Amino acid sequence: MSAGEIETKVQSLRTALEPQGTRISDIPQFDLQAAYGLYELLLKPIESGWKAAKSLIVVTNGALGLLPLSVLPTQALQLKQPGAGQELWFAGYRDVRWLARSHAVTLMPSAAALKTLRQIPPDSSRRESMIGFGDPVFSRAQLTEAEQQASAPPLQVTEVPTRGIQLRRRSTPQLEKLNSADLALLPRLPDTAEELKSIALALEVDPAKVLNLGIKANEATVKSADLSRYRIIVFATHGLVPGELNGLTQPALALSAPDVAEVEGDGLLTMEEILALRLNADWVVLSACNTGAAAGAGAEAASGLGRAFFYAGTRAILVTNWAVDSDAARELTTDLFRRQALNATLARAEALRQSMLALIDGPGFKDERGRSLFSYAHPLFWAPYTIIGDGGGN
Repeated sequence: MSAGEIETKVQSLRTALEPQGTRISDIPQFDLQAAYGLYELLLKPIESGWKAAKSLIVVTNGALGLLPLSVLPTQALQLKQPGAGQELWFAGYRDVRWLARSHAVTLMPSAAALKTLRQIPPDSSRRESMIGFGDPVFSRAQLTEAEQQASAPPLQVTEVPTRGIQLRRRSTPQLEKLNSADLALLPRLPDTAEELKSIALALEVDPAKVLNLGIKANEATVKSADLSRYRIIVFATHGLVPGELNGLTQPALALSAPDVAEVEGDGLLTMEEILALRLNADWVVLSACNTGAAAGAGAEAASGLGRAFFYAGTRAILVTNWAVDSDAARELTTDLFRRQALNATLARAEALRQSMLALIDGPGFKDERGRSLFSYAHPLFWAPYTIIGDGGGN
């Protein structure tokens, strides 16, 4: 196949993972036939070489970097329409023999990178569990909004049919059609604060002591922290590529605006600044850096930032492939780190695989009465996260 043909197939499959609508009923069916066709082209001809393994280390490029191979079915299956004759919406996807059912998949920039990462000696020092940065504030208007939300009474959830339930997907920058853009135009990510708190609790650490949220998620805080003390470092914010903001010439992570946080800097942690950090991390989590955003621009950001974090001293990076569903993402990441906390020998890639399967086979989204309203078995919910780097260590 030509690169163009592969890109067409991948973008077609991604339409079900990046729905344009805002409700559960707007999520398109994932094209299992096309996904299996991609499996037949890429992996089926060489099954004898890899099927007996438990994990796969994959080096992909181009459009294939925009689709996690875990979502490829290893067997053909014709699915019924969502909701038709099913107890739960999307429950039919539980019957699909996803590659994730049998194998943990990790991405690598190159075979040489794997060799380099595997040569890093295991750390014997006592490190703290985590440090996190999330829900940065990009303007004074957002700060005012955040303060008002903090003091507002909780919303009352009204009962609606499953089809009409709102999708709570994480916001992404919409800058493509703008001639000029600055930090203040980036949308807030308030749901990332809850995700970070859940991860901290899963690791049995005090969120108030390890999380830097809102205006605390700024350049000065990152640069002044001794990041080499932490096993897990989480940046729950936007990843940007050159040209997305005025004057931006290299990939960067967006942090709180300096005039709002009252610190020095430009509100961007650039690739050059990441290279200057000193890390000793098992994980760096880029929880809102969507690698599939802007027709691959996010992939460019994750690739550049990933190389910088590897150089700075991390063994693996966890990135998102599309704008995640907030509730499913919180469940998945919390479960992932809880599994590793309970079993120190559990490999990173296997922990992610087990957390994916727990979402697929679990009860799904529940209402305030504890009733399951729809399943998380659709790949939009369980497949957004990918490990780049060494997934084999604990």
